[in-house]
Amino acid sequence: MGLEFRRRDYRAEELALSLQRGRADTHPLSASSSSSSHLQVEECESGKDDFCDPLRVSDGSTEMSSSDVNREDACTEATAPSQLKTMKGWISYKKMLMQRFPVSKTSPMSVASGVHVKGTKAIEKSAKDLHSGELDDDKIFDDKDVKGISQQEHLSKLHALKDEINQYWCAGDRVTSLRLSIKAVRSLMDSSAIQIYPTLFVLATDIMDMLGDLVWNRIKEKAEITEENFKADDICFDAKETCNNWFSKVGSIRELLPRIYLELALLPCWRFLHDHPENILKRLVEMTRGIADPLASAYCRLYLAQCSLRLSQHDTGFLIACINDLKLVLARLTPARETVNGNLYGNIELLLTLVEPAIEYVIKCLFKDLKKMEISKMLLALGLSSNLSILSKNHSCISVVLHHILKELPVEYICSNAVELLHLIEIIDDRSFDQSLNFNLLGHRLCELVSQVSNVHLLVDKFIQVLSCHANLHAYLMLADAYLDIILENHLGMLLNVILDGILERVRDERIGENELVILQSVFLKILTHFGDIEKILALNHFADFLDMMHGSARNSINMHILNMATRNGQIQDPIIIEVLLEVAQALYNGLDFSNMRKDEYQHPSRLISRFVYMVDHGMEVESHLRFLAQCRGAFSGINELQENLVHSSNNLAVKAMRNGNSSMSFVKSCLAFNEVTIPAIPANLRQLNLYIETAEVALLGGFVSHLDGLLNAAVNCLQMIDPVNVMQMAEDGDEAISLICKLCGMSVMVPGGVEPEVAYIPKRLLSFLNSQSWILPRMKAKILSAIVFLSAALSQNQLPYHAVSGKVICNYQLFVGFPSAHQELLSLSHIALQGIVNCVMQESSKERGKLALESCNCVASSFMASDETLEACSKLVEIAKSCYSADDKFLQSTLKFLDASQFHLLCNSGPVG
Repeated sequence: MGLEFRRRDYRAEELALSLQRGRADTHPLSASSSSSSHLQVEECESGKDDFCDPLRVSDGSTEMSSSDVNREDACTEATAPSQLKTMKGWISYKKMLMQRFPVSKTSPMSVASGVHVKGTKAIEKSAKDLHSGELDDDKIFDDKDVKGISQQEHLSKLHALKDEINQYWCAGDRVTSLRLSIKAVRSLMDSSAIQIYPTLFVLATDIMDMLGDLVWNRIKEKAEITEENFKADDICFDAKETCNNWFSKVGSIRELLPRIYLELALLPCWRFLHDHPENILKRLVEMTRGIADPLASAYCRLYLAQCSLRLSQHDTGFLIACINDLKLVLARLTPARETVNGNLYGNIELLLTLVEPAIEYVIKCLFKDLKKMEISKMLLALGLSSNLSILSKNHSCISVVLHHILKELPVEYICSNAVELLHLIEIIDDRSFDQSLNFNLLGHRLCELVSQVSNVHLLVDKFIQVLSCHANLHAYLMLADAYLDIILENHLGMLLNVILDGILERVRDERIGENELVILQSVFLKILTHFGDIEKILALNHFADFLDMMHGSARNSINMHILNMATRNGQIQDPIIIEVLLEVAQALYNGLDFSNMRKDEYQHPSRLISRFVYMVDHGMEVESHLRFLAQCRGAFSGINELQENLVHSSNNLAVKAMRNGNSSMSFVKSCLAFNEVTIPAIPANLRQLNLYIETAEVALLGGFVSHLDGLLNAAVNCLQMIDPVNVMQMAEDGDEAISLICKLCGMSVMVPGGVEPEVAYIPKRLLSFLNSQSWILPRMKAKILSAIVFLSAALSQNQLPYHAVSGKVICNYQLFVGFPSAHQELLSLSHIALQGIVNCVMQESSKERGKLALESCNCVASSFMASDETLEACSKLVEIAKSCYSADDKFLQSTLKFLDASQFHLLCNSGPVG
């Protein structure tokens, strides 16, 4: 018996295999029906069920991290006092200081060589033979001249001095260590090399901190104490004597600055002598007033504030005194606004820049442990009163000091006293700091807690007065940006328009630089975020003007934000909004080089543009929508994802027109023609194949056979163009290709043959494709051959399993009735496919071999009558499956039952499974 197709009654098979249906009493996703799953979770939690919800599993990481923190705290408590409270913060601050003021490697400087030690040979004179009065004797170190060295060399020698001090200490020569430490601090007495002073300070204080630790540990070892909370009475006489000796040596230093630094380094050691070492701080503050140089004075107070943190307790009065002293120093340096034409001399400006970090750090220390109830008292002590009448007559604040106070004040206090603080900034007339930066900082601090800002209308009125006085575009934008959240939050639309008018007026007089562009972008984003509706944004004054002002990355960011906002709330139907958004999308596309962008950079803007195009809906005006798609195709030709979406949208339009019946068939043809032009421009062949098949389905739905033939031909041609290298590298691409080919076969059931009587036109081309492609793996080829067999078997039936909905397409069984050659051609093609299936399964070596064998066996048994050829094929396939599966495998057993029902029972009786 030769090969013959099985006769199928698809309708009867559907009825026989369909599950019985009944009306459900409750929706499967309703609350009542979910009770069973709730019980299941409870059972899981009690250990009675295998199911376990991963979201309900407890995580022990919290306890672990908590114990880690405890261990870290315990470790911290064991460190030396100089590291106890300050290590992390102090190290990060010094790192910031050096990064903020980098040192040139080539700039020369003159420095006394007495700061450095020549050689590392230990001094033979013992410590007991050296009297304290000899600590300042530089002749011991043979310092004779002044050298001209570079800044980098000077810093390198100072850095090496730290190791040398440690070496002398380890050798037992502690007096020499002290002498070298004094020399290190002397480098801070000379501020002629003003640019490297911060770095000199960092290196010198590193040495001071090290020496302080060495002395502390030595005295603690002599005191023979282990606990940290000791009293002065617990210390033995020998340890106290050593401690007194160290302070006596430090007190004998002639120069004031080294004496202060050394005593600060040893400050924690006062605990061995007094229970309240913090009382020493007042004397040290008074000593710093004797330092004449402003830079050295400021950094000495910085180190004083840092060292005070090593003490377990201290009053903030000495820090207030430090700040007030710094204010007096700065008052002598900074002229009023009206002098020097509003500009500072270069050296003074540099000096203020270098002093600012010291002011910032002292103020941070002041606010570190300050309680809220003490704030007003502290501000009064600093010369800042909340009483405006007192403030306007006698204020003693300096702009740079006020700036860092505003940084540290609690936001609740700032919100409660916003008007007073704004007035305070306004009346300060020194030039130590740009006042617009203080106005700006106050605005940003207020915006941290907008809802709690008091006297909003009074504040905003005052702000508008201040703002109007700034003719400079940068300052105006900066202030507008800082207070914009307050204006938007309180719905002060009139004032918003005033600000926008002011920006536009100043833009006409000045060129927008990069800095201004960044601030303008921030202003625009805040407005967009607040309104959140494209219609309200378009109604704003000068919206288009502001958009035209922007360019570069700022414009791109704004454009993306607008598109994101416009596409959040569903379809876009207003023609005016569509036109504006199209211009925005085009500006974004033109502002980005999509051809040279990385994938991660390209993805977000391209998806926003694609989403915008997808969300546009012209309603029943389908012709207008198609024109819009054509416009987008030309405008965004470089976005492949968008080109695909255009094809999808065009197909949706065609289906919509056919369903509504209110458009001529010429419009549907226009949609098909649009796709036929668009698809070839998409570079990925698999994407093209998918789109050709989708468009062919639309053509089949409308009965456009001529377009259908061209689209299917183009789809098969796409297969020939697939890049084998990419497919072999990407397994998912190969699976996608097979899936699309199978889909093409499934659709071909409804497609009539070619112009000549050729019912097997498409399967023959697919078979030719398989034979010409070496990259197709055996499992892939077996699936395609099975699809060809299914297609051939379906085409041989007197009734198709499905057909085109329109009814306008004549089926193949109607076209080829009375043509025996057509049936024979299908059988001949299936014979080749059947042989290929068996060979491919036998060549397959992957884990899927058994599954592939059973799938192929089911294909053969459901498509052909039992015959010698089909029995032989199924026998081989079943044997392969038995070698891969156990006897009780469900797939294998169901396949054997199907073979028995399909009169392939000889296979089932051929022997045991296994």
